[in-house]
Amino acid sequence: MIRAVILYVLVISAVRLMGKRQLGELQPSELVVTILVSNIATLPLEDADIPLVVGITPILLLVSFEVIMSQLSLRSPLVRRLVSGSPKIVIRGGKLEPDVLKELRFSVDDLMTALRGKDVFDISEVQFAIVETTGSLSVMKKQTEDVPTRSDMGLAPECSDPPQIVAADGEMIQQTAETLGLDEKKISSVLKSCGADLKDVFLMTADSGGHCCIALRSGGKLLSAEANVK
Repeated sequence: MIRAVILYVLVISAVRLMGKRQLGELQPSELVVTILVSNIATLPLEDADIPLVVGITPILLLVSFEVIMSQLSLRSPLVRRLVSGSPKIVIRGGKLEPDVLKELRFSVDDLMTALRGKDVFDISEVQFAIVETTGSLSVMKKQTEDVPTRSDMGLAPECSDPPQIVAADGEMIQQTAETLGLDEKKISSVLKSCGADLKDVFLMTADSGGHCCIALRSGGKLLSAEANVK
């Protein structure tokens, strides 16, 4: 049990050190290190005769090597290309690039599957597509096929950040609230105007303009209120 706890903490720490990427967004070097770390960590767990240090040492070495390579990749484009490769354009100017697809060993089915993952079911709608170093496909539709923006429609809404959680489970999240110019007194005032108290709150969000949305523990419809964020 002690071995399992130690290795669990070590592997979690190792993954945290390598950065916050989802599994499908890992660079090749990061994926290799992740696989090796998971395999090495199982050895001391499966065989109690193997010293724990035999599992810990290579994990620390691999993670250290990955951190060093990441720093080198940040500073050197050449190292970055050697370790991670480079993006490949598969559709340019609305035209397919068969040679690039062959180089990537991308079949037509692979391409169409990736396009459908981007909500594109007709390849004629695509102006530009590029396969990133992580293997994911980035797509730009033709301007005639893309969804119009508000500026295209002559609308000029005010730009603002999305709402953030300022209270949850009856407790205020002080750091988030302070970034929005809110404190406990202002939040209590907003809740009082809705006939509620902080301990009654299941979820409360607010944006930079002071618009608050409140969900109470008792359920019911969401409540809206305005807070003074000046």
